[in-house]
Amino acid sequence: MDFIALDVETANADVASICQIGMASFRGGAILEEWKTYVDPEDFFDEINISIHGIDETIVKDAPTFPEIAGLIRTRLDGRIAVCHTHFDRVAIEQASRRYGLCSPTCRWLDSARVARRAWHEFAWRGYGLENACSALGYHFTHHDALEDAKAAAKILLTAIETTGTSLPDWFRRVERPIDPSSPTGQVGRTGNPEGPFYGEVIAFTGALTIPRCEAANTAAQLGFTVGEGVTKNTTMLVIGDQDIRKLAGQEKSSKHRKAEKLIRQGRPIRIVREADFQELIRSYESVVV
Repeated sequence: MDFIALDVETANADVASICQIGMASFRGGAILEEWKTYVDPEDFFDEINISIHGIDETIVKDAPTFPEIAGLIRTRLDGRIAVCHTHFDRVAIEQASRRYGLCSPTCRWLDSARVARRAWHEFAWRGYGLENACSALGYHFTHHDALEDAKAAAKILLTAIETTGTSLPDWFRRVERPIDPSSPTGQVGRTGNPEGPFYGEVIAFTGALTIPRCEAANTAAQLGFTVGEGVTKNTTMLVIGDQDIRKLAGQEKSSKHRKAEKLIRQGRPIRIVREADFQELIRSYESVVV
């Protein structure tokens, strides 16, 4: 059971704007080494992100930039199993590497959220967020600290291995199979494919996208997202057109964007991402049979 658990925090809706990274190395189910650093994202900090993790320009003032630690990250991850909760941390590392023209780590990624959905029936369709899942397992941690979140993702995986008897290598095969192996897969329109990796998530779009809105909605539904016309208390992801992202530093935001931020401040687990990162998510999962 040797692997590295990883988590990142970002400065704004661009997932490449990494401002903190945490890693925990595990061997035989026990922590071998911990590492955490703030990162200067060389980008602006959005107020909503600061409200979530408490990191701002003053905290990262003397921190290294991503290129300055990229070699260390690759040394730790290359050839290893890397565990993170949902796809965002993996995509963030890949997008930050691409931003600076660097090679991404050559590791084998395992999503602990997909593990949780298959290990416990109560998490199959909803409630598999990191904080909720760990709370149900009796594991308490400081959410939105990168190292704490990384260790929480590891806790979910290790508990799933112990509870189900499914080994780490076998989990790679299990997450590629349906959540309920006895049920057929298929599209379920805009309500979301129930066997999709993001079933239970509710997505909305705002701003000018590079692809037709209906095409983005259909693709999201195939991956399991329920597609909403607007932002509600049930929304879990808001995708913003890349051009609109560039306007965020001190400029006016759309009504959907402002409503999402209001709900985030009220404690709703909504993630705001740019279209390019949503497209990267699609590419990562379009060939996956869940």
